Amino acid sequence: MVKVSILKMQKYLFHNYNQNYNRYFQQEKRKIKAALSLNPPLSIEHIGSTSVKKLGGKGIIDIALGIPKEKIKSIRTQLEKAGYEFRDIASTPTRLFFRQDYTYRNRVRRVHIHVVQFEQKEWIEMIAFRNYLQKNKETVKKYTQIKKEAVQYAQGDGQKYRRYKEKFIQNVLKKITKLHPQK
Repeated sequence: MVKVSILKMQKYLFHNYNQNYNRYFQQEKRKIKAALSLNPPLSIEHIGSTSVKKLGGKGIIDIALGIPKEKIKSIRTQLEKAGYEFRDIASTPTRLFFRQDYTYRNRVRRVHIHVVQFEQKEWIEMIAFRNYLQKNKETVKKYTQIKKEAVQYAQGDGQKYRRYKEKFIQNVLKKITKLHPQK
């Protein structure tokens, strides 16, 4: 993949699942590992719709980096040096957000990195949601429909897109919590 500087990605379109998503994730994972010097090592997980077979979506490779709390602030410089753009507007007090665009086969590919504290609430929810979808085909079918509706409803507005999906996501997380309560 080649880094993009001029082309712009249309984010709020629905794309069917692509078998290459895992390969794209593996390439990014190697790049991230090479860019970061963390001890203890971090956990790098493929999350989002591209991590679930047959789940369509925006085609963005979402990556969760789970790291110790004391390392979260220092990781920003390392990721920026590796070419990832820090997005303050998409970050929160407990999560740093980065992105990078590439051109691949005349299309723009986007990578999102979500840096959170390992084994804390955000980390646990991201991984649990992905794992649940990977094991529940009927839920994937429902979520695919919700995502298609969200694209139509949002008309390119990111807040509307996320808000439309939020109730479904929260309901799945509640179901997961009932199945596997925290100790």
